Amino acid sequence: MTQTSQTDVTQLLLAWSEGDQAALEKLTVLVEAELHRLAQNYLIRERPGHTLQPTALVNEVFLRLMDWNHSGFQNRAHFLGVMAQLMRRVLVDYARRRSYLKRSGDIAKISLQEEAIPAASRDADLVALDEALERLSLMDSRKARIVELRFFGGMTEEETGEALNISPRTVRREWSVAQAWLYSELGGADK
Repeated sequence: MTQTSQTDVTQLLLAWSEGDQAALEKLTVLVEAELHRLAQNYLIRERPGHTLQPTALVNEVFLRLMDWNHSGFQNRAHFLGVMAQLMRRVLVDYARRRSYLKRSGDIAKISLQEEAIPAASRDADLVALDEALERLSLMDSRKARIVELRFFGGMTEEETGEALNISPRTVRREWSVAQAWLYSELGGADK
């Protein structure tokens, strides 16, 4: 996304928070392609035959956004962070529903490796990851938020740092610690 688009997104977020519904329509046009790309990259890691499509995931995220308290968006990075959080909720809810309906061992698998964001190498169950993130959040909410932004939001270290008002170096360090903790929490290589 260009610097102009980033500025436009921030301005539209401010207008929307002031009650301008037309700003939401313009905002949707600006960020839809980026969100679709993120959803597509995420769903590539899902099992073959996964029924949730990127467009459906983005649409569900936008529907949930309508219920979100949007008055506090500060900028594009903050908005994308919220979208990452909503995407996480949609995916976890979907996985839980599917698991509940099937009650088989065929649960969505994901990778915690940064370099494997579009491809899986070390797998963990999405619902187990969500539960582990909840536990991590109780111990260190910033690390949990970094995982959410990087993994579910597909944000770079720089974007994550901007969203959390920390340096990219701090993001990199805490991302690494959070990955190690989650890997251990989710059973590591032993299970």
